[in-house]
Amino acid sequence: MHDQPSVSELIAAVKHFIDETAAPNLSGHAGFHARVASNALATVLRDLKARVPNDMAEAKRLRDLLSAPNTVFLAELNRNLCDRIRSGEITPETPGLLAHLKATTMAQVEVDQPRYSGLKTAKEKSPTV
Repeated sequence: MHDQPSVSELIAAVKHFIDETAAPNLSGHAGFHARVASNALATVLRDLKARVPNDMAEAKRLRDLLSAPNTVFLAELNRNLCDRIRSGEITPETPGLLAHLKATTMAQVEVDQPRYSGLKTAKEKSPTV
């Protein structure tokens, strides 16, 4: 039985303390830094939730784009993509490249800046990406 709090639960507890107890009692630079810390923890929580599915989706797109086997890991797939772009083997006209880059970027912005207005616009234009 694993009854310890998860990493996400621990981070959420610290964020809650900052938001509900510390930040309201701080002003000036300390208050600003408390808000920055809270925002950073919110980003970490979103990343913990999204990292595995985002990485799996990115790896699948790259395997399809590069015709790579399932045994190749994400870091190697990205190196391979960079090498092939650098060599000119893959260009912006390569089917699937721009869709992959857009989907990868949108997934990262969803973690980093989920309220970014450009993300909302991009989702409206490409709801399936």
